[in-house]
Amino acid sequence: MSQIDRSLAQAARAWPFEEARKLLARTGGKAPAKGYVLLETGYGPSGLPHIGTFGEVVRTTMVRQAFRRLSDIPTRLFCFSDDMDGLRKVPDNVPNKEMLAAHLGKPLTAVPDPFSNEYPSFGAANNARLRAFLDSFGFEYEFQSATDWYKSGRFDKMLLAVLQHYEEIQAVMLPTLGEERQQTYSVFLPISPASGRVLQVPIQNIDKGKGLISYYDEDGTLITTPVTGGNVKLQWKADWAGRWFALDVDYEMYGKDLIPSAELSAKIVRILGGKPPEGFNYELFLDEEGKKISKSKGNGLSVEEWLRYAPPESLALYMQQQPRRAKRLYFDVIPRAVDDYLAAIEKLPAEEPAKALENAAWHIHDGAAPANSAAGVNFGMLLNLASVAHTENKDVLWQYLRRYVPGATPETAPYLDRLLSGAVAYYQDFVKASKKFRLPTAKERDALEDLADTLRKLPEDESAEFIQNEVYEVGKRHFAQAELRQWFKTLYEVLLGSEQGPRMGAFIKLYGRDNVVQLIERALAGEDLGKAA
Repeated sequence: MSQIDRSLAQAARAWPFEEARKLLARTGGKAPAKGYVLLETGYGPSGLPHIGTFGEVVRTTMVRQAFRRLSDIPTRLFCFSDDMDGLRKVPDNVPNKEMLAAHLGKPLTAVPDPFSNEYPSFGAANNARLRAFLDSFGFEYEFQSATDWYKSGRFDKMLLAVLQHYEEIQAVMLPTLGEERQQTYSVFLPISPASGRVLQVPIQNIDKGKGLISYYDEDGTLITTPVTGGNVKLQWKADWAGRWFALDVDYEMYGKDLIPSAELSAKIVRILGGKPPEGFNYELFLDEEGKKISKSKGNGLSVEEWLRYAPPESLALYMQQQPRRAKRLYFDVIPRAVDDYLAAIEKLPAEEPAKALENAAWHIHDGAAPANSAAGVNFGMLLNLASVAHTENKDVLWQYLRRYVPGATPETAPYLDRLLSGAVAYYQDFVKASKKFRLPTAKERDALEDLADTLRKLPEDESAEFIQNEVYEVGKRHFAQAELRQWFKTLYEVLLGSEQGPRMGAFIKLYGRDNVVQLIERALAGEDLGKAA
């Protein structure tokens, strides 16, 4: 990278660059002893993956990309699954609940797959769902399994260090617990050799020299076991700290609700002799009712639901925008996310290099954004097209698109075809039932008649911008300057059944001059535009 480009990255205000500069300061400009900077994201596969989980990978990747513009130090991104956690409760949104209930307390990778027996465990099934999503984005990451790290012995050195500092770590954790829990708490959770369950039991004895702990199993048998080799795991806050220490993690994001936990884990890392990673706490996503999204409740959007209506780049944009602001993550945010992405990708090629680094599309595509293949059509326009055309048949809608984008076909414009498919599905599922058309007032009738006459006189091949200006001029002939907003609101409510809508010039060009004239004539005749002509 040239010094000019690097100086732009040093000054860039976008939050991924701010985070990358923190990471660069941590290294002192030199590669760590391990030879690379390690960024990590964590995933708890106790419930079906949800978009908030994937948001961490999207955002962390953006920081990694920004760091690469600042430094030549190699980087790695680990996506770490806490799949050795015990299954605490049966999620609400999975099948075969009775079967899962029989395995409560066991590590997630020891619980059978409730979905189809396609995978060896519940943890493996959810891990596969996570990887499938990450792969669909083309992320560069390395998947890591807690079960693998514990059982392979790669955590052994860390576990022995925790045992050596057992009393100090307990002293950090106990004040954060209730009085009753303090009596039985231990950072070590043995795995019962009889039942296979992860046990929360008091430790009776520790032998630091031999690396052993003793505890009473569920049947009352006194068990002595090594803390190594996957015989125990750590309570999650100590587990988080142990992972930071063992892997020498340099950077990790976490939700605002985990700030106290991150602070505790940082204390434990320091006790072990390590350095906590740089952190970034983001605001939580909220559901339709403004409540925190939960994996087990399934009250947010799933990945599959978002992708039914919109391309993955729109989801990446939603994650990039204002990560420290609480945002609703529900179906109604999708159209705006798609159109914000299309607007960003359209602006990027013409922007000055410094300005481009502030553009969300730059971060989504690592600075190499593709050309805008939507050809000036946005999601809102397609929703309105589906509304006025009264059809779910994509082939019929393509007849209108060909007029707007000459020569385009589903084969030559696959991205546009993907947008159209999503818009049709979204319209049918969420918009159709909420459409409310109204009849025009006397003043509005005069303006609509004027607009129809104006459109009839326009050449069929007139540009969308010229048509927009003509619509505006019609409005000025019937509404005062301060009322022009009402003119466009009239067009939306009378012709499209919505309080908001697209630029009318672009919509008229897309739907066709004569078709819009017919809509106006039907409205003036008092017809219900919510029904096909």
